[in-house]
Amino acid sequence: MDISVVIPLLNEQESLTELHDWIAKVMQSNRFSYEILFIDDGSKDGSWKTIENLSKTDTNVKGIRFLKNFGKSQALHAGFEKAKGDVIITMDADLQDNPEEIPALYNKIIEGNFDLVSGWKKKRYDNKFTKNLPSKLFNWAARKTSGVKLNDFNCGLKAYKNVVIKHIDVNGEMHRYIPVLAKNAGFTKIGEQVVQHQARKYGETKFGMERFINGFLDLITIWFISRFGKRPMHLFGALGVIMFAIGLVFSIYLGINKLFFHTDGRLITQRPQFYIALVTMIIGTQFFVAGFLGEIILRSKQNKKRYLVKEALNLNHKTSN
Repeated sequence: MDISVVIPLLNEQESLTELHDWIAKVMQSNRFSYEILFIDDGSKDGSWKTIENLSKTDTNVKGIRFLKNFGKSQALHAGFEKAKGDVIITMDADLQDNPEEIPALYNKIIEGNFDLVSGWKKKRYDNKFTKNLPSKLFNWAARKTSGVKLNDFNCGLKAYKNVVIKHIDVNGEMHRYIPVLAKNAGFTKIGEQVVQHQARKYGETKFGMERFINGFLDLITIWFISRFGKRPMHLFGALGVIMFAIGLVFSIYLGINKLFFHTDGRLITQRPQFYIALVTMIIGTQFFVAGFLGEIILRSKQNKKRYLVKEALNLNHKTSN
């Protein structure tokens, strides 16, 4: 199979039929063999019913329905697990991503031998102050922190080699940082392509300003995981040793000063250096224990289900060209 199109969605009933028809037209005109995977992330409208109807008329349509809303990252993870295409295309279901971009993304992966190609919505139709400016700040911080030189980490329109999505683990709210996860996994040939952004036709966005706050917090998390995720003791242990050493130096100073110099009549517990020594030694011990526990947890980590599937469509069926 040439292409798997993975589409996570939440309450997008109005746009699904139009999106499907548009994708199918592009695929057929380019003679791609393909599948369309709709991942219903706990929609409360008639989205799943629409997906069921589409699957009855088009065997290329497959669907996964979550028991409740688990988040976009979990939806992408579920789609990646089931995708069979040589190239996987992700896109949003709100018609703001243009399916006409799919052939160019596919060709860039195949002919350019890229591991991942990310879309760049250079010209956006979102509100300048509530989305565009925060997005630019967010993308700047992500570039500086991760070392991945992309202009638009948030763009849902991306293309991946099959081997990439099978070897990365998208969890929490890390869907924004899939290029960083891919880089950390060793897939370093990451490209970018300017894509057309379209104004939302139906409904309203499911993400508010809090996504930028969450995005920055996730950025710190992924920085830590990429640097110390497999060796937490190297960070916490080092901090613990430094803090404990500071406390130990103050303790030695207080002891020598009290035993040999007797500069004043105050008790050791009445001197501020005593509390500095006490606090830094306690904090240092806690850092060291945190690193030790992190190592234990890392070695005993087990895979756990991050979402529950309520229904699935056509996942075992062969698709037509």
